[in-house]
Amino acid sequence: MRRKTAKVLEDLGCDADSTISITLVDAVTMAELNLKYRGREGPTNVLSFSQLEGSASPQKNLLGDVVICADRAVDDAVELGYTEDQMVLYLLIHGILHLLGHSHDFSEDEKAMSARVEEIFRGFYPESFSA
Repeated sequence: MRRKTAKVLEDLGCDADSTISITLVDAVTMAELNLKYRGREGPTNVLSFSQLEGSASPQKNLLGDVVICADRAVDDAVELGYTEDQMVLYLLIHGILHLLGHSHDFSEDEKAMSARVEEIFRGFYPESFSA
């Protein structure tokens, strides 16, 4: 996971000493976080808490926290035909993009962000996408 995270950060042009926190939680914990921080009920698959937004971070390379719901990752993997490891990486990439300020609030933003996630993800698993 550390090597893959470092590769994702490198692909996104982050400094080599950039730091993020990654936490895997169950659906109950994710539902609590989702309600507390987003006002939405139920578990989501990934949440990101950027240290780059708002006031200046005490450490310029401390990007923030990515929280991944392991239960949702398993369900999403089955639905999308990925392995559980692939799905966790996919969600991690998505979460890191949020840390760096990417959004999918509007349809054009969603398309751009999805394309970027796919591009990075394919770099790890090109055989999964061969014709």
